[in-house]
Amino acid sequence: MPEEQWRTYDEFAAGIATYRLPNADLTGRELTVALDDGTTLALRFEDAETVTCNGIKDPYDAVAVREDVFFVNLPHTSVEGEALTVVFSTTTHRALAVRSVIGAEDVEGVPRVSQTFWAGTTGDATGDVPGPSRDLIGKRNIYRYSPEHLYEHVYVSSQRYAWQCLEGVQRGHGDMDLSTVWKFQDGLYLFCFREFRIAVASVWLHDLGYALRTTGVFLGLTGDGRSEHSRAGGHIYPLGAVAYPDAQPV
Repeated sequence: MPEEQWRTYDEFAAGIATYRLPNADLTGRELTVALDDGTTLALRFEDAETVTCNGIKDPYDAVAVREDVFFVNLPHTSVEGEALTVVFSTTTHRALAVRSVIGAEDVEGVPRVSQTFWAGTTGDATGDVPGPSRDLIGKRNIYRYSPEHLYEHVYVSSQRYAWQCLEGVQRGHGDMDLSTVWKFQDGLYLFCFREFRIAVASVWLHDLGYALRTTGVFLGLTGDGRSEHSRAGGHIYPLGAVAYPDAQPV
C-alpha cells in the first residue's frame, strides 16, 4: 500500500472496542503484585475508574476475562506516553505485568513503542509461572472487533506475527511486526505487538478456550503526534494451524 494511504493509529483504532467485554468495577479491592525483578506493585482501587499504584493516582479500566482472571490497564496520566497492564488470577494468585512506553524519537528499524514484561504473584501462588510461549506458532485466526473491524493474524515465530485488514479503514493493509506471546494459564495467552510503520503497540489477552474472546489496549501516537490510549476487544475465529515437520521457527 502506498505510504500516503497508510492510516494513522487514531484512524484505525476508532470503534475497535465495540465488541469488548464489559468493564469490571474493582472499587475497594487492594492488590499487591510481587514481580520477578524484586519490585512490587501496590494497587488500591479507589472507585470504578481510579487506582492508586505505589502512591500515584491514575485512571484504570478492568475486564473480568474469566470469573477469576482480570485484565487491568492503567493508561497513565501521571507519566506521558506510558501504560501499565496487569493480568491476575484470584484463584492461582499468578500475575503478569507489561509496561508500554513511547520512545522520545524514531529510530530506524526499531518500533517507536517498547514493552517490558514481568511475571508476578499476588499471594501463595499455585500452577505454572506465566512466561514466553511458542503455543501460537503456526496458528491462523480472524479477529472481529466491530462491524467495521476484521483482521487476520498469522503467528509465524516466537518473535513475529503477520496481519492484514479484511474489513475497515485499513482494508488491504498488512505487515509483519514484532510480537511477544506469554502463556498465562490453560487457554489464556498474552499477545503483544509493536509496529514498525506506525508508532503503536498493543497488549491483548486471548481466551482460546471455550470463550474465544480477546481483550486488549493500545498505546501510540495519533496523526498529529499526541500520545493516546485506546481500549479494544472482540471475538476470535480460528482458521487453522500448521505444524513444521523438521526445522522450527525461531
